Amino acid sequence: MSDVRAFPASDRTTLIAGLLRLTDILLVVMIAYVLFWFHNDTLRAPHYYHQIIVLAALLTANFTHIAGIYRPAALASTSLQVVRLAVAWSMVGLSVLAFVFVTEIDGWLNHTWAMRWFFGVLLAFTVTRVVIWDRRRRMRRHGDLTIRIALVGARDLGRKVLEQLRQDPYVQVMGVFDTLDPGETTIEGVPYRGSVKDLVRLVRKERVDEIVIAMIDRSEEEVASVLAKLRDVPINTKFCAHTLRFNLPVRGYSTIGGLPLLHVFQRPLGAWGQVLKGVEDRVLGLIFLVLALPVMAVIALLVKLDSPGPVLFRQKRYGFNNNDITIYKFRSMRNDTSSDPTVPQAQRNDPRVTRIGAFLRKSSLDELPQLFNVLQGSMSLVGPRPHAVAHNEHYAAVIDGYLGRHRVKPGITGWAQVNGYRGETDTPEKMRMRVQYDLYYIDNWSLSLDLKILLMTFFVGFVNRNAY
Repeated sequence: MSDVRAFPASDRTTLIAGLLRLTDILLVVMIAYVLFWFHNDTLRAPHYYHQIIVLAALLTANFTHIAGIYRPAALASTSLQVVRLAVAWSMVGLSVLAFVFVTEIDGWLNHTWAMRWFFGVLLAFTVTRVVIWDRRRRMRRHGDLTIRIALVGARDLGRKVLEQLRQDPYVQVMGVFDTLDPGETTIEGVPYRGSVKDLVRLVRKERVDEIVIAMIDRSEEEVASVLAKLRDVPINTKFCAHTLRFNLPVRGYSTIGGLPLLHVFQRPLGAWGQVLKGVEDRVLGLIFLVLALPVMAVIALLVKLDSPGPVLFRQKRYGFNNNDITIYKFRSMRNDTSSDPTVPQAQRNDPRVTRIGAFLRKSSLDELPQLFNVLQGSMSLVGPRPHAVAHNEHYAAVIDGYLGRHRVKPGITGWAQVNGYRGETDTPEKMRMRVQYDLYYIDNWSLSLDLKILLMTFFVGFVNRNAY
């Protein structure tokens, strides 16, 4: 999760700024203690040293924020960064000096240590900015900081928007899309790549950071049709509108290349949300796997003794952004090579289910191997449950918003499951309720909600009367 190239370009500046903010505070603390150890050959500092170091760290966070050091415009200029950091750190030094004199501890401090600390931090700030400058230069050269935009709208307004976007050196319009074929292969030098449906298919194969809709000159029905197609795509979708004519679910406002944009759909997890969820999955997933290994070994032996066939069951399902993933489960049904392509759901007293399989399915222990999916990165501990491909395609045509479940990674457990919506969905209404809970989870994700669902899973999520 540490490589910013794993995130859309629109999130990378946010990540860099956040990492720099944390690095600056750590440098203040680390250099202080390293120099204290150098002067005293010990890290057992008097309490007032700890107070001064903590105060300096807090003031650094405050003054660097006030100085706007982590804003995109400041990050783009190394010289501006160094000047603002010098001013902010000087303000920190003056504030700490005032604290020292007011508390009358200046006579107890090592003045040489304090001076070396001040200039050492200033030097470290400068070195980190030079390193960041070199890193950003390499990323720009490889296009890692370029925002790849798909523009929806090929008529007059779309052409004007395209012209303005292309003036920004950090923006690449990778294609123009529209509901109607404009009869041209290129629009202002940018390839016309088809309809909005083509765009939905394209985002599964190519990197698209933002979708910009330039359709203020269209009917409200046409705009609504486009938004309905893009609603389930896990990409920030923004509407270009100098005057607002339509009733849109506006979630924010920003600019790209000086172009005002209204946020209509946003990716469920921002940059730091993805980092937190990734850490949660890797750390807790590894802990759960280690704890579950003895149980999994016993289950594997029982499955092997109960009926002929492999211990693990592998099946293709849809994951994040409707991409194919292979999930692992303990085999709970008889090994049938001539499987039904429609994948009928298991029912009460299903003859395909083995003796040990009935217990595994009822207790959800058949899903323990999906911890390997979590550590591989194709699943999360918490998220909408992945359905069989045949079920996915069926319900996508029946339930409005069904594919919106794939805006995040599927999970071993989820909000729908701990609220009783798991097992057989023999009616569209049952699936509709499951989808409703899944979409609520996606729109309201937080680390605390994930931990709540994991805790509820241990008490109510494993056993369910609808699981056969």
